[in-house]
Amino acid sequence: MTKLGRRNDGGGKSHRSSTKRQRRTSVSVDDPSPGEEEEKTLVVLTDDSDSEEDDKPLGDVLRTCRKGRVSSPKSVTLPNSNVLECPNCFDPLKKPIFQCNNGHLACFLRCIKLKKRCSFCKLPIGDVRCRAMEKVIKAGLVSCSNAIYGCKQSTTYGNQLQSHEKVCVFAPCSCPIKDCNYIGFYKDLINHFRATHKVSPGDINSFVFDRPVIFGLDLDSSDKMVIFVEEKQGNLFVVQGFIGSHGVYATVSHIAPMVPEVRKFSCSLARLRPYSTLRLGLEVKNIQKLRSQEEQPQEDFLLIPSYMVNGDHMKMEISIGDKNDYTHI
Repeated sequence: MTKLGRRNDGGGKSHRSSTKRQRRTSVSVDDPSPGEEEEKTLVVLTDDSDSEEDDKPLGDVLRTCRKGRVSSPKSVTLPNSNVLECPNCFDPLKKPIFQCNNGHLACFLRCIKLKKRCSFCKLPIGDVRCRAMEKVIKAGLVSCSNAIYGCKQSTTYGNQLQSHEKVCVFAPCSCPIKDCNYIGFYKDLINHFRATHKVSPGDINSFVFDRPVIFGLDLDSSDKMVIFVEEKQGNLFVVQGFIGSHGVYATVSHIAPMVPEVRKFSCSLARLRPYSTLRLGLEVKNIQKLRSQEEQPQEDFLLIPSYMVNGDHMKMEISIGDKNDYTHI
């Protein structure tokens, strides 16, 4: 690979005085094709804080020089978005971005306001802006982390990406069957469940919305749960029992992300006994993964007192419908 050197016309003066201050961040060389000359790609980022180029888009600043001619900007793929995180606090970098005298980056909100010193070299972080990285952050588009599950959304790096992922309908959901490692988009999970796991009364029950179903909850099993599959739409619901000091806490969950696009449900859950019934209307929570037995619920549960728990088997009844159908009970 030939080196890029400084040209001198013989006048004894360098071009250094006639050009703006620049920082060459990287020089990459493409492998030449057979029969072609070696081609070089030079990426140059200006570091003049007073330059008018500060307001130009990244495409006008990052230019490729191939065979002596200027071509249109190219897209750049980063193998890992960690390079766009603050090396001090590991939060996504956001404008303004500063740097210490040794060139270590620092974000403004946490590192400058709170620490004011570089965590690497302990030098003070002053007012030196890293304009080059600010341009990269401003122009960079990052795919949603749920892209592998079907999300096609791309957003600018930082707050917008985090805001999108909180409400992304493609947030992965885990199969509720023990020892099944399937994880995917909740609609794909429905298809997986139908194709892989068959209805087995007692453990996996089919039901229809707004029709009561009587079932048994075994407390001597390790998972203490019963799965319900809606016959038409395939929605997956799970009733879990958690043994506590005051009795059994029974919860009802819908396996789906908690986002606006997903339908919300409520239910009527009851503990049936020969001469008494304990019934409660509950809002059904959307969850992406089952709660472990160590995580005792703090809200939205039916507490079955100890005197109503006889043995390891409880006869129960459930009816599931739209969000406001049963919460008035």
